[in-house]
Amino acid sequence: MVTAREAREAAAAAMDASKYVRYTPEQVEALERLYYECPKPSSLRRQQLVRECAVLASVDPKQIKVWFQNRRCREKQRKESGRLQSLNRKLAAMNKLLMEENDRLQKQVSHLVYENGYYRQQTHSAGLATTDTSCESVVTSGQQNGVVVVPPPPPRDASPAGLMSIAEETLTEFLSKATGTAVEWVQMPGMKPGPDSIGIIAISHGCAGVAARACGLVGMEPAKVAEILKDRPLWLRDCRSMEVVNVLPAGSNGTIELLYMQLYAPTTLAPARDFWLMRYTSILDDGSLVVCERSLSTKQGGPSMPLVQPFVRGEMLPSGFLIRPSDGGGSVIHIVDHLDLEPWSVPEVVRPLYESSAMVAQKMSMAALRYLRQVAHEDTHSVITGWGRQPAALRALSQKLTRGFNETLGGLADDGWSVIESDGVDDVCISVNSSPSKLMSCNATFNDGLPMVSTGVLCAKASMLLQDVSPPSLLRFLREHRSQWADSSLDAFFASALKPNFCNLPMSRLGGFSGQVILPLAHTFDPEEFLEVIKIGNASNYQDTLMHRDLFLLQMYNGIDENPMGTCSELIFAPIDASFSDDSPLLPSGFRIIPIDSPLDTSSPNCTLDLASTLEAGTPGSRMTGHSRSGSKAVMTIAFQFAFESHLQDSVAAMARQYMRSIISSVQRIALALSSSHLVPHGSSRLLPPVTPEAATLSRWIVQSYRFHFGAELIKAADAGSGESALKALWHHTSAILCCSLKAMPVLTFANQSGLDMLETTLAALREMTMDKVLDCEQGRKSLLCADLMASVAEQGYACVEGGTCASSMGRPASYGKAVAWKVLDDGGAGAAHCVCFAFMDWSFV
Repeated sequence: MVTAREAREAAAAAMDASKYVRYTPEQVEALERLYYECPKPSSLRRQQLVRECAVLASVDPKQIKVWFQNRRCREKQRKESGRLQSLNRKLAAMNKLLMEENDRLQKQVSHLVYENGYYRQQTHSAGLATTDTSCESVVTSGQQNGVVVVPPPPPRDASPAGLMSIAEETLTEFLSKATGTAVEWVQMPGMKPGPDSIGIIAISHGCAGVAARACGLVGMEPAKVAEILKDRPLWLRDCRSMEVVNVLPAGSNGTIELLYMQLYAPTTLAPARDFWLMRYTSILDDGSLVVCERSLSTKQGGPSMPLVQPFVRGEMLPSGFLIRPSDGGGSVIHIVDHLDLEPWSVPEVVRPLYESSAMVAQKMSMAALRYLRQVAHEDTHSVITGWGRQPAALRALSQKLTRGFNETLGGLADDGWSVIESDGVDDVCISVNSSPSKLMSCNATFNDGLPMVSTGVLCAKASMLLQDVSPPSLLRFLREHRSQWADSSLDAFFASALKPNFCNLPMSRLGGFSGQVILPLAHTFDPEEFLEVIKIGNASNYQDTLMHRDLFLLQMYNGIDENPMGTCSELIFAPIDASFSDDSPLLPSGFRIIPIDSPLDTSSPNCTLDLASTLEAGTPGSRMTGHSRSGSKAVMTIAFQFAFESHLQDSVAAMARQYMRSIISSVQRIALALSSSHLVPHGSSRLLPPVTPEAATLSRWIVQSYRFHFGAELIKAADAGSGESALKALWHHTSAILCCSLKAMPVLTFANQSGLDMLETTLAALREMTMDKVLDCEQGRKSLLCADLMASVAEQGYACVEGGTCASSMGRPASYGKAVAWKVLDDGGAGAAHCVCFAFMDWSFV
């Protein structure tokens, strides 16, 4: 509600604005300079700036105030106009894409109607003899001496003409899949097209192999899009290598490439895949750029490639990318991935992974679109993420984590791995790598100048079957409750990757680490993937000074959404040096869970579980959310790496085997607690933290102080009676409520569930953030806005901001309709100031 004072100021400003003021060019230049130095000055600051500028000495201060207001309005209008124009171009391009998809669907419907009528006719006339004379017609190219000349079929060999024939056939088949009806496409469950969606995602139905199709709009030129998409290891994390064996020119501005590609296996239960491909790049008559691929075999003709052990040769059916320039700028992309992954060659328990089109869509088609959209966003916006890292550097780190984990699971001899004989008790596989390239990652010299003397890396890995448990819920619990499965030995071995001669310590001295803080780092190009740094406190009393340091783990956590099909959940981490340089050596370890059957009911209600009471450990009141359906299955793969010295190989191997069995036992216990048979239905996923006397008292003070300053109720009066009920009401409040200290650098001390969602962080990591990092108006002005708000709160006890943007811990912008801040007083107004509370209303991610 507008106060009388604000109404008088608005009327006076309007009256002053109605007066015609003519400024000289020097005065306009001075005003513009002052505006960019301080766009929202206070009255005293504005008067001080005017006094320092002699050119404006003759101008009425009220007119200068009106000029500043008008200038800010014009700036807002310009930004809003640019945003709306950009959104309009995006919507127009998306509308055109949807119209094309509608035309394709109409053709598919017509084709199905024709087939249906044909089959009905065949059914009715089953007793009649029918003769098909369609084959009697012969296409001729000419006649010589009365003899019909039939053109010879095009060659299909390794010659340039033979490869060109295969390329043209591949192009035709690919276009019929991308824009035609060669494959019956159905919309992927959970994917809805729209201006903010990744695009139109479809999967195949009833065709040979597994196929996925994606259509989307990205803000890049077609040539750059093709360059990125052709470099498959850049965006496809499962791609181990891709080698261009030969390049041949083809037609005008076209090329034919022969490729050999290897893909990692997602689990330890099946071998990796490789492909022998031909890639054809050309430009169509309408200016569209086409990159199409297919496997070469004895069936298609062309050159052959010998089989490579231990890979299983897969087949890529005509696939590729169709890239067309968009009228509003950027490119419209059609992606088709059609594979035959030879599911007969894998155990039956993981065969659904190799028969899932949704898995191909998530790992290949959608991953390509996400990567392109992220790169396009970085090209048009200056993006600096957590800890001052550029997005490209963060992508490189996540790529190193995933590739290192995949390499560990594969255990290929080409990478230097050799298997140690098992003791025959279980399926834990122990392998050793002593290759020079692997040792360079361990024997790196860090900031302390002391090199490692490791002579090898040992890996312990195993796979297990999970039933009736939600993979995101299980990994979320493993992430937030490390003490439930990790012991001090694991952290000590992680430290060995960073500290020289650590492995010389006796086995009995391993341990003594306690405490864990999750420091959010950033989102990667996948919106459901987080990079974070885990800080593990050292609580030991060792005399060795090398042990008296905190441990840091770089961790990647993805697959957090419960609903999408074809997704896998991963928790991968690696020890890093405290300097956290981009070229830090990484020995990734962790967990990967892949569902092996699709959920039948994605709308099942969320459930909650008090794991503290179920597991008889952990923080009191800690709870988990998740859902699963009875009979759901998933494969969990676990792998851990340890650096060691040669004379300790046997002892480290025995310890790693014992530790892996301990982890498997812990995971089974946690999965049993999280399974659907133990879940208790609950209507809400916003779970109350442990109610302590301090939290209840703070909640009561927040509510009373809000009533004191604004004369209104923040929560229902019935909930404000006791501290516990006030805490519950604040925790479930729709506004993002944050509390910060009264220091010069205001540190966040409390946030409700909505606030944690907006900041994309946890209560444990909240104290690592400051309020000036949250308030994000324009580049370089965050601290100014924070200082102004804190000054207003200190002067009058409260402050209001009409709309704006703030930033999460991942650097993601979030808009809010209104923000209010007030001073929290002890005893609801009678005591001293305790902290400052902020409430961000109607917030949403931009």
